[in-house]
Amino acid sequence: MDYPGFGLSEGLHGYIPSFDRLVDDVVEHFSKVKENPEYRALPSFLFGQSLGGAVALKVHLKQPNAWSGAVLVAPMCKIADEMVPPFLVKQLLIGIAYLLPKQKLVPQKNLAEAAFRDLRKREMTSYNVIAYKDKPRLQSALELLRTTQEIEHQLEKVSLPLLILHGEADIVTDPSVSKALYEKASHKDKKFILYKDAYHSLLEGEPDDMIIRVFSDIISWLDDHSNKSTAS
Repeated sequence: MDYPGFGLSEGLHGYIPSFDRLVDDVVEHFSKVKENPEYRALPSFLFGQSLGGAVALKVHLKQPNAWSGAVLVAPMCKIADEMVPPFLVKQLLIGIAYLLPKQKLVPQKNLAEAAFRDLRKREMTSYNVIAYKDKPRLQSALELLRTTQEIEHQLEKVSLPLLILHGEADIVTDPSVSKALYEKASHKDKKFILYKDAYHSLLEGEPDDMIIRVFSDIISWLDDHSNKSTAS
């Protein structure tokens, strides 16, 4: 699923006027999917990577009893300090955002360099023509910052079976907050895997052996929890 303004969806590229509206779109879409008689009796899991991890958590907080579990890959519970502008610059950008919300003015490190450990795969990111590669738009950056601050203060409200996967060397989203989510989440069925030396993009940017390992961990967990859900 491409969010509005991302991938091949309609909307200004890379623009998030409201993160809550984006989450509501996801809730509406998958609520309709789950109304299908073919799927109604099946277990359903939230899956989100990076920004999608924040979306998945917000969906769960809006629908606390609607999902059988969640798989979160390097979830955006907090943007790593290395990716956030200095305090004075941040305050200046917040002020400008009220006047020029769509402008691409947020300073940012090279995301491919920060997120992809495998050099060959890092080079291939330039061929992804639908990916947003410019500086973040002001309103989008503020929405992400506001959302991560909100999530960080609600970790104990996360109350569903949980698999959290994070790269130890991630400098895009903060692995320490994923660990805090694991510790504070109220459901007893939870698992946190920290991959040594891995960067942010666990499913696309790592050497093949690491990617295979991550997918194996996800599939194993989903198999186990699909059987549990079916049995219950």
